[in-house]
Amino acid sequence: MPLNHFCRAVTLMLLSALPLFSQTGTRQAPPLLSAATPESVGMYSERLNRLDGMIQSYIDKGAFPGVAAIVVRNGKIVYYKAFGKADLESNKPLAKDAIYRIASMTKAITSLAVMMLHEEGKIMLDDPISKYIPEFAKPVVLDQFNPKDSSFTTLPAKREISVRHLLTHMSGINYNVISSDERLRAIYTKAGIVDAFTTENLKIGDNIRKLAKLPLNHQPGEKWTYGLSVDVLGYLVEIASGMTLDQFFQQRIFAPLGMKDTYFYLPDSKKDRLVPLYSEDKDKKLVKGTTNSLSANPNYPIEGAKAFYSGGGGLSSTAYDYAIFLQMLLNGGVYNGKRLLSRKAVELFTNTNQSGTLFPDPRSYFSLGFSVVSEAGRSKGLGSVGTFSWGGAFSTNYFADPKEKICAVIMKQMWPTSYGGEIDRKFEMMIYQSLDD
Repeated sequence: MPLNHFCRAVTLMLLSALPLFSQTGTRQAPPLLSAATPESVGMYSERLNRLDGMIQSYIDKGAFPGVAAIVVRNGKIVYYKAFGKADLESNKPLAKDAIYRIASMTKAITSLAVMMLHEEGKIMLDDPISKYIPEFAKPVVLDQFNPKDSSFTTLPAKREISVRHLLTHMSGINYNVISSDERLRAIYTKAGIVDAFTTENLKIGDNIRKLAKLPLNHQPGEKWTYGLSVDVLGYLVEIASGMTLDQFFQQRIFAPLGMKDTYFYLPDSKKDRLVPLYSEDKDKKLVKGTTNSLSANPNYPIEGAKAFYSGGGGLSSTAYDYAIFLQMLLNGGVYNGKRLLSRKAVELFTNTNQSGTLFPDPRSYFSLGFSVVSEAGRSKGLGSVGTFSWGGAFSTNYFADPKEKICAVIMKQMWPTSYGGEIDRKFEMMIYQSLDD
């Protein structure tokens, strides 16, 4: 057995021998999500219902086949509606409980898993990732690149990649297909790196071990680069827990929270609820399928080998399920009578500036898993300071505001789309204009 495989096997054996921590009960008992009138939580019904016309206007002009949205305040569902069609060809109406490919909205759940294992003492945030995945030892940074044959030279990295670097996207690891760096895209493609998911019989560990041997875009900790960092963390969760990422999510997060419709691969009984993927043609007309290679097989996640658990982009879910996840964080780590994280860990996870001035949006900073509104963002009308958010490539989006105790999710299923960011900004603004307290 090669030495690095032996080291990994020993690490996995030792970590797996540790007691498996389960979610602890808690004296904190916030209620489960339930419907209530907007007025009961300090919001105007009339103003909140303005969302109907705004969302419908985008469907009427052919921007999206359908849109589902949920708004929660103080743990009460005050808005939960679906508009338009799930499938234009069959004329199937969109249901509120439709299931969407949430792509990068997966990242926050993987990062939660890392934080849970951190609290259990199995992972320290400033550990080098090579402690768990030996292939990442002695990283190198790209120096010279020859576009004719994708050959390259490297320089030694100044430091190892840490778990914190991965959580904050400051590791220097890129994406492949959606990378803006043509050099890294060529290198990754030549090496066969998968970005987010695949229908091939490939395991996430196979992908990550190949990735570990490739050069970094920049020195760890010196720049913010969106990439496969959280996929690396997904593999770390597998090593540190002795479970597949799918098993960890289902047993440690989804079942305790009551997230009954969130999966890497849908069971047959729920696959008809998966919303088809649409895209735009050159005239911005809706086309079933996708015009972009990010999703070469639009039938993911209901067919194929179903073996690849992408911590950065592989999950499918509903608006309601994701609202449960956000509400747990607004509750300080508690939901459904279970504590997943301590209150202090939630603060660290959601609302500490880990990126300094390196995050590309000057109105926000990056925590250990989210874009977070700064004072500069508040002055630009982005909501309360401390509001955390992110989205997915297929036009799904969310935000959670701890000050106003609001969380909201808006789901579409488009790649690419010209209107995703526009409708998301209006959605958030029109939630705030409905406040009445």
